[in-house]
Amino acid sequence: MAGDKGNLAAGVVLAAFGAYVISVAVKLPYVSEVGPGPGFFPLWLGIGLVLFAGALMLASFTSAASETESQTQSWQMTMRSLSGWVAVMVAIALLGIIGFAVSFIFLTVFLIVALERRPVLLALGVGIALAVVFQLIFVVALDVSLPKAVWGF
Repeated sequence: MAGDKGNLAAGVVLAAFGAYVISVAVKLPYVSEVGPGPGFFPLWLGIGLVLFAGALMLASFTSAASETESQTQSWQMTMRSLSGWVAVMVAIALLGIIGFAVSFIFLTVFLIVALERRPVLLALGVGIALAVVFQLIFVVALDVSLPKAVWGF
């Protein structure tokens, strides 16, 4: 059976993380008096993660490994994926310390610069723009609080 071990491993890690998100989200109220509660978005995010992880694991069994793919390329792709996962975990760990906005900007800049090899200024602009959009959607429009740092955002 030829399969992609990197996708299988990533799918397993993604499924475990999704299951953790679901286990935390079910402890939070699903709805509130004015709409979605604090458990609404994390629950559906966790469900989506588990579903996509299942699809990724299934694809790892059904796709045949390309004969032109070398071990070096496979190892580089695995390390690239792993560094992306580590960056997400570090960003999550920093949420309580530096707040959502700054943590998300750092994560976005890292992913764009280190993994996509794009210019730093472009990555910084995208990170700031996305942080502002998330702030407008969640805090302003939906009245859902995001983790804040000492400086208030």
